[in-house]
Amino acid sequence: MTLIVLASASPRRAELLKQIGLSFGVRPADVDETPKPGESALQYVERLAREKARAVAVEQPDAIVIGSDTSVVLAGRILGKPVDRKDAAEMLGQLSGTTHQVMTAVAIATADSFESCVVTTDVRFRHLSGKETEAYVATGEPMDKAGGYGIQGRGGIFVEELRGSYSAVVGLPLQETAELLAGAGYPVWETWNSRQESRNE
Repeated sequence: MTLIVLASASPRRAELLKQIGLSFGVRPADVDETPKPGESALQYVERLAREKARAVAVEQPDAIVIGSDTSVVLAGRILGKPVDRKDAAEMLGQLSGTTHQVMTAVAIATADSFESCVVTTDVRFRHLSGKETEAYVATGEPMDKAGGYGIQGRGGIFVEELRGSYSAVVGLPLQETAELLAGAGYPVWETWNSRQESRNE
């Protein structure tokens, strides 16, 4: 059986892969996430996904490695993970009543292939009150998330409109990930009943 490895510690990405029936290992990649001078948000997010996949693929050459990275981009600026509660509240204030982009890159590395893509989704926030922003930050949910919110959590109530891939906003574009895996010789759907069939033999 082909070994699939997720080069990320993100529980959200792991949940998404489980959702499409994948069995996989987790090996977070340790890469420098500092943007390079003059690098666009799209270039940045794709480079990080590729570097994560490549770093783990070197250690596990027999595996299919999935690397991914997500950035929340407002007017061309990358909003990373908040450094503290004040920073989280400020980010949410900037997103309030505006449309931003969530760019998620996914890279698939094998011994003889290396492919990646970036999925961009437009997300519009309704206007947020100071009190609800304060209450949201107090839950702690924003602290480990790009842009300071989680669409799959309490932050979902802030989203007025979404154009693009919901799963990419959560952390991994499922359609594109499945396409890249198929291109690497691992169609996800072929695994759906194989474990059941092997048990019945």
